[in-house]
Amino acid sequence: MSANLPTHFVQQYSTNIQLLLQTKGGKFGQRVMRGTHVGKAATPVDQFGAVEMQPVTSRFAPMGRVDAATDRRWVYPLDFDLPQLIDSFDKLKMITDPSSMYVQNAVNAALRQQDRLILAAFTGTAKTGETGATSTIFTAANEVDVAVGGANSKLNVAKIKAVKELMEGNDVDFETEEVFIGITAADHASLLNEIQVISSDFNSGAPILQQGRVVEFLGFKLVQSQLVETVLAGTNEVTLPVWCKSGMHWGIWDEMKTDVSQRKDLQGLPWQVYLTMSAGATRLEEKKVYAIESYRA
Repeated sequence: MSANLPTHFVQQYSTNIQLLLQTKGGKFGQRVMRGTHVGKAATPVDQFGAVEMQPVTSRFAPMGRVDAATDRRWVYPLDFDLPQLIDSFDKLKMITDPSSMYVQNAVNAALRQQDRLILAAFTGTAKTGETGATSTIFTAANEVDVAVGGANSKLNVAKIKAVKELMEGNDVDFETEEVFIGITAADHASLLNEIQVISSDFNSGAPILQQGRVVEFLGFKLVQSQLVETVLAGTNEVTLPVWCKSGMHWGIWDEMKTDVSQRKDLQGLPWQVYLTMSAGATRLEEKKVYAIESYRA
């Protein structure tokens, strides 16, 4: 057997991983802004506040100056890896097959980790300022209370209307922004009890239901993931993220890297399929990220 055979495995495995990641995508990774960075931290966006025109009150007066408020948002990388051991050459050859469990497991693990980081960043503390020294917490005013639409209620039409009112009050333009709500199975089931969602009398002109699934409502696209249930769980409630695509950022320091090598330090001399990733997420703009509290017993 050629000594260069593992090189072929590495290249094929890497190609399969990247192909499946690009084809499937994570639940949230394709619904936020993305960027590639270097260094121990990065600034995906410099923020500028709104400015207003000033009245001219006299002729030939000295010209004044209007300064926009400025800020800077930071994102930091976290490092992850995934080692898988393979105990025979026959199994090693399976990694050239994009449908094999070795490839699928690696892809699924990477996508779940990506989604966990993004979910945590929705309501997590963001770093701002010239050097990232200022901690910006999630804005409580951007949250729809768990009791809206009924005590001890899960996601409902009243809560969606309430969060839309908050967003439009902060000048979020639903005609130009892509806007999403992250939901769980329990919240999807709750929506199916809402007559305004399931009745064609209300939704004759909009593709709200597709094959029994609520895909869009009141301008929001619904993204279902059970990771919301665990990552954003609170006391007797789960926080459902609501965001504009332009309001969140997924920063990549190191795309998925792969290595296939023989472990000389282990009995049987197994082969190791190794995957690494370095990335991070942050909230970009407070007025573009919101939350709905959903009750859990």
